[in-house]
Amino acid sequence: MSHVIAAVSTGRQVSAIGILRLSGDGCVAVAEKVFTPQSGQSLSLAANRKLILGTLRDKEGRIIDQCMAVCARAPHSYTGEDTVELQCHGSPAVLSAGLEALFAAGARPAQRGEFTKRAFLNGQLALTQAEAVIDLIEAETADAAANAAGQVGGALQKKLAPIYDQLTDLCSHFHAVLDYPDEDIDDFDLKQYAAMLRSNAKALYALLRTYGQGRILRQGVAAAIVGKPNVGKSSLLNTLAGYDRVIVTDIAGTTRDTVEETVLLGSTRLRLIDTAGIRETRDAIEAMGVERSRMAVENADLVLYLCDGSQPLTLEDQEVIATCLSKENTIALINKSDLGAVVVPSDLPFTTIIPISAKTGEGLDQLRQTVDEMFAGNTPCDGSILTNPRQFDAIARSYEAMLRVLQAMQLGQTPDAVLTDIESAMEAMGEVTGATVREDITARIFERFCVGK
Repeated sequence: MSHVIAAVSTGRQVSAIGILRLSGDGCVAVAEKVFTPQSGQSLSLAANRKLILGTLRDKEGRIIDQCMAVCARAPHSYTGEDTVELQCHGSPAVLSAGLEALFAAGARPAQRGEFTKRAFLNGQLALTQAEAVIDLIEAETADAAANAAGQVGGALQKKLAPIYDQLTDLCSHFHAVLDYPDEDIDDFDLKQYAAMLRSNAKALYALLRTYGQGRILRQGVAAAIVGKPNVGKSSLLNTLAGYDRVIVTDIAGTTRDTVEETVLLGSTRLRLIDTAGIRETRDAIEAMGVERSRMAVENADLVLYLCDGSQPLTLEDQEVIATCLSKENTIALINKSDLGAVVVPSDLPFTTIIPISAKTGEGLDQLRQTVDEMFAGNTPCDGSILTNPRQFDAIARSYEAMLRVLQAMQLGQTPDAVLTDIESAMEAMGEVTGATVREDITARIFERFCVGK
């Protein structure tokens, strides 16, 4: 029997609607102690998923709101248990008083992610679906939300389940022959599973290759703004951010460290990194910033090279250009177009070149379109790609175990030795699907969640 838990599931900010959520055996009886239906009928007699108007009282018995209650009984609820939601006006004071009344009536405070954890433990959600819930809550773009919604719907689970099931069939066949030699069971021959094992290894590898796209979808595009000092890098970041995030002066070397800001450019989420101007310097602190700038370029998904288009290119410009040429996704921006053009696109050795003015906003629409063409629309957003680093690590270990299986088969090792690695592959995959998942892994997963979900 699960204890009744309660929490505010809509946050503590002022809003039109605020929801108090309860789950667990006896939660309807707890809710009845603080909520009185206007009809006079007991809440325990209410139909499933039917909104009931009534009054909410605090632990002193005072009426604090006119609100709605809705019951969803096991197993047809989010958690798989009896649940109640009290849909109140969104006053933090009302929600706090209502929650205290529920605690006084016998509920205990819900832990982070406990509602979704109960849904997983009660078989309402697979582990991939449960993890996707928090990704959906935290999604900052429509594409990220669509992908998380696909995973909540089971898209990733559907990719992994057939692989796990086939490996389970192989292991059960081997152990059946081993444990019941007198039964009429087909002889076990590992070679008959060779094609299936190769196919499963390829499927795991294909899934691993989606993680680069998934990381960008979840975290955004790491975009380093680079150039020599005083070409307008910080001005560009401020313009794209919509406020003065970085100090801007005419003094070269003002920015001495990398500064990061997340913006939505078109439909692409960028993690803009304003870097120190790349140049030779005797200033020890500035030199450290320049080194960090070079590292930012190396680790970036996108490089925005900036030059001052109103001044001729210098040796310092050429040094920065050489740093950027090795990056696949680079956009050259000829800044200060409002001051006249001395630098023209043919002067730069890049494929994508856009004249802009960070001051007036000229050219930024073209920049938005170009970034969207590079990153938006190239990633499937149906939930079928890996976005979670924990899941990536587990699938990588599963794939490595499958490679050992194929190698062992080529070397002619005995089936019992090969099955050790097959079981390792299954165990690692189970950390993603939830099959025989350990308690400590489960606890770590739900630490990311907010209270009330």
